[in-house]
Amino acid sequence: MTDPLFAPVELTAPDIAPYRRGNTGIDHVTSLTAASPGPHVVLNALVHGNEIAGAIALDSLLRLGVRPRRGRLSFVFANTAAYAGFDRQNPYASRYLDEDFNRLWSPEHLDGRRDSVELRRARQLRPVYESADLLLDLHSMTADTAPLTLCGQTTRGRDLALGLGYPAWVVADEGHAGGRRLIDYGGFAEAEGSRTAILVECGQHWRTETAVVALESCLRLLVGLEMIDPLLAGPRLRPRSDPQRVVEVTDAVTAISERFRFTAPFVGMEVIGRAGTVIGWDDGRAILTPYDDCVLIMPARRVKPGQTAVRLGRIVG
Repeated sequence: MTDPLFAPVELTAPDIAPYRRGNTGIDHVTSLTAASPGPHVVLNALVHGNEIAGAIALDSLLRLGVRPRRGRLSFVFANTAAYAGFDRQNPYASRYLDEDFNRLWSPEHLDGRRDSVELRRARQLRPVYESADLLLDLHSMTADTAPLTLCGQTTRGRDLALGLGYPAWVVADEGHAGGRRLIDYGGFAEAEGSRTAILVECGQHWRTETAVVALESCLRLLVGLEMIDPLLAGPRLRPRSDPQRVVEVTDAVTAISERFRFTAPFVGMEVIGRAGTVIGWDDGRAILTPYDDCVLIMPARRVKPGQTAVRLGRIVG
């Protein structure tokens, strides 16, 4: 098995300089409005500066001249400061500069007095996200895991993920102990309401296929919302093959020591048949599966104390 920490970089990071000025007064944000009313949809990439597949997808859509037939469509390149330092010879170094952009989405951080590169950008982009009716956040993964959609804990998030019919795995979870994700911010995560956000993990960070999944996820969303011409998307949409399966996360394993290790080179979405199976060790403490047919979700390859090492889930649909 190839070590995911040394996976080849098959993708080429796009030049996003042409989108810097945008048309909103916020760098790297372009917003297009149709004459007919409809939702405000935000397509979001580069929450992590080394997850370049989402940037490729947005660049492709902008180059195609995609415009909404109804509503408003915004393209956001998020952590551009980190992305500016992307180096295919050291691709992990540009995930972020000061701190994880995707752990800052709570009033405690956004309204606090603390400062960082990522916090300044989050505060700058906050009005864009707060105006969104629907948010699609494009990410990728260290391991060569099957693509999956994280839909949070709202019914509408799950319905949106299932409505797209792709990717095959849909994971309902509440996020990380280390901080709130963008899809968990404000109205996106409220039990009542209509504002909806989902996060698609499109595959291994730098595989060619991952950029294909990112673009297809965007197109499926826009076609489903009747915001673009299906004929434009059609040639870029592949037949659906695998039926979708829903996994509800029941446990998040947070590392307590530098000595956390797994018992096998898990890549994610493995189904462990028997409850009580040891899947890892953390400072001498065994990490056990809590029930039969337990799904391992996004096991981390480099775990630090306080970070999520793996999430455990049960197939419910």
